[in-house]
Amino acid sequence: MTDLNAAPNRVPWPPILYLLAIVVAAVLGLLFPLPWITEPLSDLLYAAGWLAVAGVAAIYYSAMRTLKRAKTTIRPDRPSEHLVTSGAFSFTRNPIYFANTLLMIAIGLITANIWFIALAVVAAFATQKLAIVPEEKHLQARFGKKYIDYSKRVRRWI
Repeated sequence: MTDLNAAPNRVPWPPILYLLAIVVAAVLGLLFPLPWITEPLSDLLYAAGWLAVAGVAAIYYSAMRTLKRAKTTIRPDRPSEHLVTSGAFSFTRNPIYFANTLLMIAIGLITANIWFIALAVVAAFATQKLAIVPEEKHLQARFGKKYIDYSKRVRRWI
């Protein structure tokens, strides 16, 4: 029998994974810089990076505000009190993880560092395996059909 009050994870993996990916990408960018796209496309990618940063800010704001209104935790190592399906959670089941990934891609575009883009994919994959899958099991056990219906309507990422 599943303990509905148990946390989906003991370790808050996503912040650790993304912070580690950022540090590794920055170090690799300094030690092993890879070639980047030349102008004028590089200018468009730079602008797209800043546009992505604005999107990240909007997603973070919506997700945090929605979680606060629902009076549930933002922490990935705590059990969810309520199933949140509005705000940023209406277009992705994992808006904060999606925003973390998008932020890494944006940094890569702004700094012309491909390592950020590559490691964004690695961090997203690791987050899915270490955090999202256990969280989904927790949410399904806790909220049952309500969560199953939500997961059919809204994609895991985008």
